[in-house]
Amino acid sequence: MGRAVGFIGLGSMGLPMAQNLARAGFQVLAWNRTPKEAGGLTLVGSPKEAAEAGVVITMLADDAATEAVLPGILEGLPPGGLHIAMSTLGVPYSKALAERHRQAGKRYLAAPVFGRPEAAARGELRIVVAGAPSDVEEARPLLKALGQEVYEVGESPHLAHAVKLGGNFLIAAMLEALSEAYVLVEKNGVRREAFYEVVRGFFRSPVYENYGRILLERRFSPPGFRLRLGLKDTRLIHQAADTTHTPLPLGHLLLDRLLEGMARGMGEEDWTAILKLVEAKGGLNG
Repeated sequence: MGRAVGFIGLGSMGLPMAQNLARAGFQVLAWNRTPKEAGGLTLVGSPKEAAEAGVVITMLADDAATEAVLPGILEGLPPGGLHIAMSTLGVPYSKALAERHRQAGKRYLAAPVFGRPEAAARGELRIVVAGAPSDVEEARPLLKALGQEVYEVGESPHLAHAVKLGGNFLIAAMLEALSEAYVLVEKNGVRREAFYEVVRGFFRSPVYENYGRILLERRFSPPGFRLRLGLKDTRLIHQAADTTHTPLPLGHLLLDRLLEGMARGMGEEDWTAILKLVEAKGGLNG
């Protein structure tokens, strides 16, 4: 059995990530808030036990879920132990985490990921990392087992979360624009499939290709990324904008669109389901 690593959060992203670490030869001490079948992992009884591995990864839904396990992490990590936060977190919260770990004599590294559950299962995530160079090097074998590309963006951990939020802003904007474009071309007599082939060839982006296909096939359930989580991330984007006095006109449109989805009971659908809202505005839902 290889080096031990703790892993907290076995959701649709966390479970395949933890299992990839196990397949790479790590002994994964895993904890989840609700019991879950987890082949290849060593399940432990608390976040504290997971952190006792000396290095612990969190992959949780939001700031609040991370805060709920933080006391156990700080208690369980040995002096100088390393917490790698791979969730999408708010920039102010990420800054606070760095200081709280420092005061506790522990280390903190931010490494949020781009990719949906299928990419996580294939070990093809894109990982944005920020922190002390020595911490990045210590984490690199773990990151290599989880993703196909690692982008280093600075030595202050919150920078990685700022990049992640900026990227999610672009993805949300692309979803809105592509949904509107599908409706536009269809109402002008063009098959969506034909338009998709043009977009795929012209933009040559895995994001456009993947999301364009999901929209085309209307794969809104089961969700790869829930609409309610998209709303959470959009709120974090606005938080980062508010604290730096950054106007986001497009961001407000996206916030309203996702709020409308929540109001219509779509929170547990994939966030690509905003297509249905755009279609309704265009009169395509009967």
